[in-house]
Order: sequence, then structure tokens, then C-alpha cells
Amino acid sequence: MEIVVVGRHTEVADRFRRHVEDKLSKVTQLAPAARRVDVEVTRENNPRLSEVRERVELTVHDKGPVIRAEAAADDRFGALDIALDKLSERLRRSRDRRKDHRRRADGVLPSVDVRPYDEVAAAEAAQAAARPSAPVALAEPGDAVEEQLGDSPVVIRRKLHHAEPMTVDEAVYQMEMVGHDFFLFISKETARPSAVYRRRGWTYGVIELDSTVGGVEPVTELT
Repeated sequence: MEIVVVGRHTEVADRFRRHVEDKLSKVTQLAPAARRVDVEVTRENNPRLSEVRERVELTVHDKGPVIRAEAAADDRFGALDIALDKLSERLRRSRDRRKDHRRRADGVLPSVDVRPYDEVAAAEAAQAAARPSAPVALAEPGDAVEEQLGDSPVVIRRKLHHAEPMTVDEAVYQMEMVGHDFFLFISKETARPSAVYRRRGWTYGVIELDSTVGGVEPVTELT
């Protein structure tokens, strides 16, 4: 399994890289098919945020959905431990879900594109500098652009994601796997654009638009 460690606004010492490799060697116990783990270390230079100045983000690339966890602390070693605990829990849940799906002969869920911002930063910076008056068309999943809202200082970031019809249960699962508070999807039951979001505790909400997606037929009975 490949481990890629990068730093944003900070240098990553060899000592920390070795520590990361030692810690993440246990990932294969929960995700034997994992091909790569991306580790992104970010340092916040604002003195007011000294207690959370070091942020570590872990992204596991497996056969199924991308699984991600992040945490912040006053030092990167502590942030890594917290993020790894979160990641391990999500990997266990993903493993248990796959076992359950195999028992029911269900298919594997599609991957979710949650690439880090800096993978497309160069292209986005060029597009943002141009500040086109007309909206830029996003052609491929993963394409993103930042546009200024008129003459105001407000900047809007748009990104194109791949979407396939799925159940609410699958949408909640993928949202949990990437650690987000919401997830956009096409409802398999209604063929409507929908969003599932986190409420309090283990409760969730779903918002649906009152229009359907062309070419998608609602499935009234799910197995």
C-alpha cells in the first residue's frame, strides 16, 4: 500500500513521515484492498487558532467509496492520532457493510470524488484570475471553478460531481464515509435531485426537489 504525505503551508519532517508510515501500516488490517493513503498536513499560522493549528487529513483509496477522516490539534502527532481513530471507525463500518452486502448479493457502491482542493488548484487559480462574466461550463466530474459574484467580494466555487441513483441509506453511508455534513444524490425511489444532511445525534434529514431527472425511472420496490 502506497502512503503519500504532503504538506500545505508547512514542511513535513522525515521523522513525522516515518511515524505516519508506522501508524498507517495497520490500515491494511481493516482495508486489505487499499491501494493508497493520502496524508495531507496543514498548518494554521493564525495565533488565535493555536489549539488547532495542525490539521491532518487522511484519504484511503480502496475498491469501494473513498474514505476520509480529518482532525486538528495543537501538534500534528496528536492530530494524526485523532484522525486515525476516526478513519479506523469508518473503515470498520465499511468492512462490515461490504460483508453484509455480500451476504445479500448486493453490488459495490460507486466511488465518491472527494479529491483535495490542491489537486485542481492550478487550474482553478487560472480560471479565478480570469473572472469570466459568463458562467464557465464544467465538462468532467471533478472540474471546479471560482467566480466572483458581480462587483462584490463574494466568491462562489462550483464543482461538478458524478451522480448515480441511490437509496437514502446509500447516500447516508457515503456521506459518513467522507465525513461530510451533507451529501447530494439522485433518489432511486423518486428520481428527484436530493440532499441528505446531518441533524442532531444519529438523526438525518432529506431534501428533495419537485422535479425529476431525465432518463431515471423511480424504483418503488427496493430489494
